[in-house]
Amino acid sequence: MFSNFLPPHFVGCPLVQVLCAELSSSQSHLQGASTGGSWLREGPQPPRGRCVNWRSLVLSPAGSRVSQELRYTKEKLGEESVYTSQMLIQTPKQEGENVLTQEALELHLEVALAASKVQVSLYGKSWDLNKICYKSGVPIIENGMIERMIEKLFPCVILTPLDCFWDGAKLQGGSAYLPGRPDIQWTNLDPVQLLEELGQFTSLEGFRELLDKAQVGQAYVERPCLNPREPACPASAPNRLSQQDPDIPAELTGGCHGFSRKFMHWQEELILGGTTKDPQGRLLSAEALQSMFLLMSPRQLYEHFRDDYEIQDIGWSEEKAAAILEAWQREFVELAQDCLPQNSSQRVHAFSTTTLSDILKSFSDVSAIRVAGGYLLMLAYACVTMLRWDCSKSQGAVGLAGVLLVALSVASGLGLCSLLGISFNAATTQVLPFLALGIGVDDMFLLAHAFTETSQHVPFKERTGECLRRTGTSVALTSISNMIAFFMAALVPIPALRAFSLQAAVVVVFNFAMVLLIFPAILSLDLHRRQDQRLDVLCCFYSPCSTRVIQIQPQEYADANENHASHPSPYGHPAVATSTQITTTVQAFTRCDPSGRHVVTILPPTAQVCTAPLAPADPLGSQLFAPASSTRDLLAQLDGTKGGRECVPLPLCRWNLADFAREKYAPLLLQTQTKGIVVLLFLALLGLSLYGSTLVHDGLYLTDIVPRGTKEHAFIATQSKYFSFYHVFIATKGGFHYPSSQEALYALHRALGALQHVVRDHTRQPPKMWLHYFQDWLRGLQAAFDKEWQAGRITRDSYRNGSEDGALAYKLLIQTGDKKEPFNYNQLTTRRLVDENGIIPPETFYICLTVWVSNDPLGVAASHANFYPPPPEWIHDKYDATGENLRIPAAQPLEFAQFPFYLSGLRQTADFVEAIESVRAVCEEAARERGVASYPSGYPFLFWEQYIGLRHWFLLAVSIVLACTFLVCAVLLLNPWTAGIIVAVLAMMTVELFGMMGLMGIKLSAIPAVILIASVGIGVEFTVHVALGFLTAMGSRTLRSALALEHTLAPVLDGALSTLLGLLMLAGSEFDFILRYFFAVLTVLTVLGLLNGLVLLPVLLSVIGPPAEVIPADNGSRLPSPEPIPPPISHHGFYMRPPPAWPGAFADSLDSEYYSESTAGSGLTHPQPYDPGAYILPPAPARVLVEA
Repeated sequence: MFSNFLPPHFVGCPLVQVLCAELSSSQSHLQGASTGGSWLREGPQPPRGRCVNWRSLVLSPAGSRVSQELRYTKEKLGEESVYTSQMLIQTPKQEGENVLTQEALELHLEVALAASKVQVSLYGKSWDLNKICYKSGVPIIENGMIERMIEKLFPCVILTPLDCFWDGAKLQGGSAYLPGRPDIQWTNLDPVQLLEELGQFTSLEGFRELLDKAQVGQAYVERPCLNPREPACPASAPNRLSQQDPDIPAELTGGCHGFSRKFMHWQEELILGGTTKDPQGRLLSAEALQSMFLLMSPRQLYEHFRDDYEIQDIGWSEEKAAAILEAWQREFVELAQDCLPQNSSQRVHAFSTTTLSDILKSFSDVSAIRVAGGYLLMLAYACVTMLRWDCSKSQGAVGLAGVLLVALSVASGLGLCSLLGISFNAATTQVLPFLALGIGVDDMFLLAHAFTETSQHVPFKERTGECLRRTGTSVALTSISNMIAFFMAALVPIPALRAFSLQAAVVVVFNFAMVLLIFPAILSLDLHRRQDQRLDVLCCFYSPCSTRVIQIQPQEYADANENHASHPSPYGHPAVATSTQITTTVQAFTRCDPSGRHVVTILPPTAQVCTAPLAPADPLGSQLFAPASSTRDLLAQLDGTKGGRECVPLPLCRWNLADFAREKYAPLLLQTQTKGIVVLLFLALLGLSLYGSTLVHDGLYLTDIVPRGTKEHAFIATQSKYFSFYHVFIATKGGFHYPSSQEALYALHRALGALQHVVRDHTRQPPKMWLHYFQDWLRGLQAAFDKEWQAGRITRDSYRNGSEDGALAYKLLIQTGDKKEPFNYNQLTTRRLVDENGIIPPETFYICLTVWVSNDPLGVAASHANFYPPPPEWIHDKYDATGENLRIPAAQPLEFAQFPFYLSGLRQTADFVEAIESVRAVCEEAARERGVASYPSGYPFLFWEQYIGLRHWFLLAVSIVLACTFLVCAVLLLNPWTAGIIVAVLAMMTVELFGMMGLMGIKLSAIPAVILIASVGIGVEFTVHVALGFLTAMGSRTLRSALALEHTLAPVLDGALSTLLGLLMLAGSEFDFILRYFFAVLTVLTVLGLLNGLVLLPVLLSVIGPPAEVIPADNGSRLPSPEPIPPPISHHGFYMRPPPAWPGAFADSLDSEYYSESTAGSGLTHPQPYDPGAYILPPAPARVLVEA
């Protein structure tokens, strides 16, 4: 028997210990914001553009096009982004007020200036913004002194509305020193004047041409001052002499520019929010200002200072660079928030990627207090609910051991997941421990309840196996259904949710193994304790009830009125309540036995047994609901002279859920009128849910993830309200010939510019792509060459008298692209660097690319091309006399390039999906018709791509789970009819939960989708027990429904309450995300499971349920009574009638609180228990032999 196989199963404990140790030593490889940001989706947005290192937050479909594109980008560019951003948003306290005022902008300047002055001291060095900020396209100058000065002066990239004014220069912290003049800063720097002064000492012709091409002009000193009366306002400012305040809306119309008007344009949508305009497009007002400070990535900062002699003594590394950036960002946010006056009319919200990561890290950290509290609460619940007044019937220790076993199964399952490399995430740390606890103890409660129902007439060594025989089907159904549900939830192609689903499935597998292999061993140990009459929990002590003496007096006892009467099984037959009067008269006769050696006393039986049916107690007027209790307990009167102790339970302790189900709940629920009301109410609930399902929209708000009351929450909510501007890219891959595909690239760019949400400039054109910058630069060279060729400064034999641009053009025009004959001077007049169609000659395309990347750093930086492989570095030397400078290395064939564009007006998920689909369609058309392999990248494509196919994957997974559940139930129960009813109820539960989500305002994202899919498996816990009890009972449908309720109400309620207790700890989370998307949804699921499993399902079974597995020949509600077995005779003791040979007859065990005989779906393999009334027989001739 199974019980003989139990002891070896304790060898599973070392394996559990090993896996738990692996869990404790594993590190959480969290997806998203370093930890837990993988749930970010919609609504409030983090900082836009490629400046944000949000790639770690991406929850892109695994194996999908997005993940493949990310992998391709990482292979070509590496994992780090170009830069990160710190942001300031200013809004008025009075909603709707205009911020395009001098007062508001001066306040914005004050806050931004304070933030820009942040300094942190780490590793013995001071780090300010100028050292760690991102600088775009710093030129390489041959003169070392000039190069160092330019490097110190070169401005940080700060996107701010202040750049429309001279005051924007105050945010630039760079300075340089020249003898005989004050420190050079951007507030007093006139580049034109500076170059004239320096030109007296060195040649800066190339640098001057560079600044002219970038349209730097006089930089900030030619822009209006916010306060023209300020002494530092330069004389060259347009409003310095007039002392007039600037027209702020007019200055900000169309956006602002950095120090380069050609390459640094801050779009109006990026720096202003809540704008209103006149019919001509001029700004009238705005409600929000936004500034962005761009910092280098840790890798860039490390590379930038790697060869700096000043930091060689600190052991410079990329980790230290990251620590410096993080420390600066935290200080930035703190200072920006605190520098605002209390009485100010404005609000300032500061944001840093580091502070958000800190919050999301705490979001993913395991709360030891909450986990411990949840498990302690479950321990208390299991112990209290399984304690009994009679210690021999109590199972408190079993409850404690069961909960601890479930905790070990959760830990060991997660340990195996760690060994398998399944990444941990926020759902794993915050939700799974409690969800797995709530689900895991359900089977434990079921086994414990069934164990108490096992008759004492079952051989002692076989009781555990008998318990498993009766409950194995239910345990297997629930566990397998949960496993299938979670495995199918992994079909949703979202990495973090796939990891969560796989982890939950593995935990369910471990719990299933624990319940079937280790928990029965615990039950066997408890059985030995009960056999020895030891105390529960304190098993070292004997029970005070173990020495009681029972004296039976003549009395009338009625099974219907005793709390411990023999109880019909839901898997067997109903009982007919009877009143039995036993009257016994004893006469003794003494004589010698035939041998003459012994004197015996003979007691002839004169007992008279009378049975009479009790009046039915149910309102339906039938035998169906005759009250009966779970165990038989003969009235015990203890003889005080023999030291007996009273163990009388309190009246409250005699009540149980089985009594309630039999006497109150089932009779009420299964009345005809009640059935009709239940069906109508559930149809109304279904209709309400169908309406609620129409309210479910796709998306997930970031404000639900970030805790309310934090600075980050306020920033994200404000940014979501005022700014919907996204900086995205189109990346082109390898596999096609770039030089001959220039027209196709231009066509791709034009097609994107025609899309609805793409931002265009005042000329109605999208931002330029790198080919435009490349082409414009070459045209500039060609124009310079043509002019100087005509002037005679450049000839066929010499270019030294020409300009830098003319000399570069000369070198490029003679290139042939042929390694054997690299030069052809005849091409100087017959060839153009760019033809009339804007096409660069394909044979010299990669040679020109090398020259452009090396000589136009500002243009290359503005194009965001990020070429891979990167073109080789080549330095132009106009005065080279050897001719070696004519040899220009060609760049390698491109495998990666990109160009930017901007999306605006995206606020709802439908807007994002529309934009994504339209951009994807353009890329697919370019690949199909022109052979240009490309894909989009950027925040919207990373986070909203999932919603394009989410509902498809969700419906597919739910359909598969329902189909698998039907097959599992049909196979294990051997009854497709019952399986169909179960699956129908589960499908209805899923629809109801989906509708409740819509009514609660919860949007559909990957998290609710996984819960909806898992709800099918979790719902099996509430339905399969009732269905199995109905299937294996006998009698009419109504009778069998009542019996099923009587015997399954307690374990189903225990399972539901345990699940709710597990979820209760989630209610203490400070994250709205946990409360709304896990606690609320799972709580509603549990309530719906109870309603459908204990209200709707019994009604449906009583109306359309399948026939019973065993039907008596006379179509009655019980099998015929067996023939009585003659008692054996013992000559050395006394005569007695043995217990029946079949399990369950006369189940009046003092060790049983309940008794039920169940059968598996395969049919009846043992005789079934019968109604005690069927065994009230006429007295058989029996004698009691008393040995002399």
